[in-house]
Amino acid sequence: MPLIETPPDAIAEIYARSVFDLAMERGGQTLAESVSSELEALLDLARQDKRFGEFLASRILPMQKREDAIRSMLSGKCEDLTRDFLLTLNRKGRLGHLPAIAAALDQILQEAFGRVEVDVYTAEPMGQEGLSSIRERLGASLKKEVVVHPYTDESMIGGVRLRIGDQLVDASISTKLRRIREQLARDGAANLRGKIKDVLGD
Repeated sequence: MPLIETPPDAIAEIYARSVFDLAMERGGQTLAESVSSELEALLDLARQDKRFGEFLASRILPMQKREDAIRSMLSGKCEDLTRDFLLTLNRKGRLGHLPAIAAALDQILQEAFGRVEVDVYTAEPMGQEGLSSIRERLGASLKKEVVVHPYTDESMIGGVRLRIGDQLVDASISTKLRRIREQLARDGAANLRGKIKDVLGD
Protein backbone atom coordinates (compact mmCIF):
# COMPACT_ATOMS: atom_id res chain seq x y z
CA MET A 1 0.00 0.00 0.00
CA PRO A 2 1.53 3.37 -1.00
CA LEU A 3 1.59 6.55 1.04
CA ILE A 4 -1.64 8.54 0.86
CA GLU A 5 -0.96 11.72 -1.15
CA THR A 6 -3.77 14.07 -0.16
CA PRO A 7 -3.98 17.77 0.72
CA PRO A 8 -3.80 18.62 4.45
CA ASP A 9 -7.06 17.95 6.31
CA ALA A 10 -8.19 18.66 9.88
CA ILE A 11 -6.46 15.55 11.28
CA ALA A 12 -3.19 16.35 9.48
CA GLU A 13 -3.30 19.89 10.82
CA ILE A 14 -3.77 18.64 14.40
CA TYR A 15 -0.70 16.40 14.18
CA ALA A 16 1.32 19.11 12.43
CA ARG A 17 0.38 21.71 15.03
CA SER A 18 1.32 19.29 17.80
CA VAL A 19 4.84 18.65 16.50
CA PHE A 20 5.30 22.35 15.67
CA ASP A 21 4.39 23.37 19.24
CA LEU A 22 6.76 20.77 20.68
CA ALA A 23 9.57 21.94 18.41
CA MET A 24 9.03 25.57 19.39
CA GLU A 25 9.13 24.64 23.09
CA ARG A 26 12.31 22.59 22.77
CA GLY A 27 14.35 24.45 20.16
CA GLY A 28 12.39 27.25 18.54
CA GLN A 29 12.36 28.02 14.84
CA THR A 30 15.59 26.14 14.11
CA LEU A 31 14.25 22.85 15.46
CA ALA A 32 10.83 23.32 13.84
CA GLU A 33 12.40 23.87 10.42
CA SER A 34 14.81 20.96 10.94
CA VAL A 35 11.97 18.56 11.75
CA SER A 36 10.03 19.74 8.70
CA SER A 37 13.06 19.29 6.44
CA GLU A 38 13.74 15.80 7.77
CA LEU A 39 10.14 14.72 7.24
CA GLU A 40 10.30 16.02 3.67
CA ALA A 41 13.57 14.16 3.10
CA LEU A 42 11.98 10.92 4.32
CA LEU A 43 9.00 11.50 2.02
CA ASP A 44 11.30 12.09 -0.95
CA LEU A 45 13.01 8.77 -0.17
CA ALA A 46 9.65 7.01 0.16
CA ARG A 47 8.53 8.37 -3.23
CA GLN A 48 11.74 7.22 -4.90
CA ASP A 49 11.99 3.86 -3.12
CA LYS A 50 8.74 1.91 -3.42
CA ARG A 51 9.75 -0.59 -0.74
CA PHE A 52 10.43 2.17 1.80
CA GLY A 53 7.11 3.80 0.97
CA GLU A 54 5.32 0.50 1.52
CA PHE A 55 7.21 0.01 4.79
CA LEU A 56 5.81 3.31 6.09
CA ALA A 57 2.26 2.80 4.86
CA SER A 58 1.73 -0.97 5.19
CA ARG A 59 -1.20 -2.08 7.35
CA ILE A 60 0.09 -5.65 7.36
CA LEU A 61 3.48 -5.00 8.99
CA PRO A 62 3.20 -5.37 12.79
CA MET A 63 3.36 -2.02 14.59
CA GLN A 64 6.13 -3.12 16.97
CA LYS A 65 8.29 -4.46 14.16
CA ARG A 66 8.02 -1.12 12.30
CA GLU A 67 8.74 0.79 15.51
CA ASP A 68 11.91 -1.23 16.10
CA ALA A 69 12.99 -0.58 12.51
CA ILE A 70 12.35 3.17 12.78
CA ARG A 71 14.39 3.36 15.98
CA SER A 72 17.22 1.42 14.36
CA MET A 73 17.22 3.51 11.16
CA LEU A 74 16.82 6.98 12.63
CA SER A 75 18.32 7.08 16.12
CA GLY A 76 21.32 9.42 16.03
CA LYS A 77 20.69 10.25 12.36
CA CYS A 78 17.96 12.88 12.74
CA GLU A 79 16.39 15.06 15.40
CA ASP A 80 15.01 13.06 18.32
CA LEU A 81 11.71 14.89 17.85
CA THR A 82 11.49 13.74 14.22
CA ARG A 83 12.05 10.11 15.24
CA ASP A 84 9.63 10.32 18.18
CA PHE A 85 6.96 11.97 16.03
CA LEU A 86 7.21 9.16 13.47
CA LEU A 87 6.92 6.62 16.29
CA THR A 88 3.77 8.39 17.52
CA LEU A 89 2.28 8.32 14.01
CA ASN A 90 3.12 4.62 13.79
CA ARG A 91 1.33 3.86 17.08
CA LYS A 92 -1.70 5.87 15.96
CA GLY A 93 -1.78 4.16 12.55
CA ARG A 94 -1.17 7.48 10.77
CA LEU A 95 2.19 6.95 9.06
CA GLY A 96 0.48 6.45 5.72
CA HIS A 97 -0.84 10.01 6.00
CA LEU A 98 2.63 11.52 6.43
CA PRO A 99 2.49 13.52 3.13
CA ALA A 100 -0.57 15.49 4.29
CA ILE A 101 0.89 16.00 7.77
CA ALA A 102 4.22 17.21 6.40
CA ALA A 103 2.39 19.59 4.03
CA ALA A 104 0.34 20.96 6.95
CA LEU A 105 3.53 21.49 8.97
CA ASP A 106 5.10 23.36 6.08
CA GLN A 107 2.05 25.66 5.89
CA ILE A 108 2.30 26.34 9.63
CA LEU A 109 5.99 27.24 9.26
CA GLN A 110 5.26 29.60 6.38
CA GLU A 111 2.55 31.39 8.36
CA ALA A 112 4.62 31.55 11.55
CA PHE A 113 7.84 32.85 10.04
CA GLY A 114 6.61 34.89 7.06
CA ARG A 115 8.10 32.47 4.57
CA VAL A 116 6.76 31.27 1.26
CA GLU A 117 8.08 28.32 -0.76
CA VAL A 118 8.15 28.55 -4.53
CA ASP A 119 8.69 25.70 -6.99
CA VAL A 120 10.58 26.92 -10.07
CA TYR A 121 10.36 24.80 -13.24
CA THR A 122 12.67 25.37 -16.21
CA ALA A 123 13.61 23.35 -19.28
CA GLU A 124 17.25 23.20 -18.15
CA PRO A 125 18.81 23.56 -14.68
CA MET A 126 18.85 27.20 -13.60
CA GLY A 127 22.06 28.69 -12.18
CA GLN A 128 22.31 30.33 -8.77
CA GLU A 129 22.27 33.81 -10.30
CA GLY A 130 18.90 33.19 -11.95
CA LEU A 131 17.45 31.61 -8.81
CA SER A 132 18.70 34.51 -6.69
CA SER A 133 17.05 36.97 -9.07
CA ILE A 134 13.71 35.15 -8.85
CA ARG A 135 14.02 34.94 -5.05
CA GLU A 136 14.73 38.67 -4.70
CA ARG A 137 11.97 39.79 -7.07
CA LEU A 138 9.34 37.55 -5.46
CA GLY A 139 10.49 38.53 -1.99
CA ALA A 140 10.08 42.22 -2.82
CA SER A 141 6.64 41.57 -4.32
CA LEU A 142 5.28 39.22 -1.64
CA LYS A 143 6.99 40.93 1.32
CA LYS A 144 8.07 37.54 2.60
CA GLU A 145 11.18 35.40 2.75
CA VAL A 146 11.12 33.25 -0.37
CA VAL A 147 12.52 29.72 -0.39
CA VAL A 148 13.10 28.54 -3.97
CA HIS A 149 12.96 24.88 -5.02
CA PRO A 150 14.31 24.43 -8.58
CA TYR A 151 13.03 21.63 -10.83
CA THR A 152 13.77 20.66 -14.42
CA ASP A 153 10.87 19.89 -16.76
CA GLU A 154 12.14 18.57 -20.10
CA SER A 155 8.69 18.99 -21.66
CA MET A 156 9.16 22.76 -21.50
CA ILE A 157 10.76 24.50 -24.49
CA GLY A 158 11.98 27.48 -22.48
CA GLY A 159 10.85 30.17 -20.10
CA VAL A 160 9.87 29.54 -16.50
CA ARG A 161 6.90 28.19 -14.56
CA LEU A 162 6.33 29.02 -10.89
CA ARG A 163 4.11 27.29 -8.37
CA ILE A 164 3.36 29.33 -5.24
CA GLY A 165 1.14 27.28 -2.96
CA ASP A 166 -1.80 26.24 -5.12
CA GLN A 167 -1.23 29.04 -7.64
CA LEU A 168 0.55 28.41 -10.94
CA VAL A 169 2.30 31.24 -12.79
CA ASP A 170 3.20 29.98 -16.24
CA ALA A 171 5.52 32.02 -18.45
CA SER A 172 6.93 29.07 -20.37
CA ILE A 173 7.41 29.28 -24.14
CA SER A 174 5.36 26.11 -24.64
CA THR A 175 2.40 27.78 -22.92
CA LYS A 176 2.78 30.92 -25.05
CA LEU A 177 2.82 28.77 -28.21
CA ARG A 178 -0.27 26.93 -27.03
CA ARG A 179 -2.07 30.25 -26.53
CA ILE A 180 -1.09 31.34 -30.03
CA ARG A 181 -2.50 28.09 -31.43
CA GLU A 182 -5.71 28.63 -29.49
CA GLN A 183 -5.96 32.18 -30.79
CA LEU A 184 -5.43 30.95 -34.33
CA ALA A 185 -8.19 28.42 -33.93
CA ARG A 186 -10.50 31.00 -32.39
CA ASP A 187 -9.82 34.12 -34.48
CA GLY A 188 -8.46 32.64 -37.67
CA ALA A 189 -5.06 33.10 -39.30
CA ALA A 190 -6.18 36.10 -41.41
CA ASN A 191 -7.23 38.09 -38.35
CA LEU A 192 -3.95 37.30 -36.59
CA ARG A 193 -1.93 38.32 -39.66
CA GLY A 194 -3.82 41.60 -39.68
CA LYS A 195 -2.83 42.26 -36.08
CA ILE A 196 0.81 41.47 -36.85
CA LYS A 197 0.66 43.82 -39.86
CA ASP A 198 -0.70 46.60 -37.67
CA VAL A 199 2.14 46.11 -35.21
CA LEU A 200 4.81 46.12 -37.92
CA GLY A 201 3.27 49.12 -39.64
CA ASP A 202 3.35 47.53 -43.11
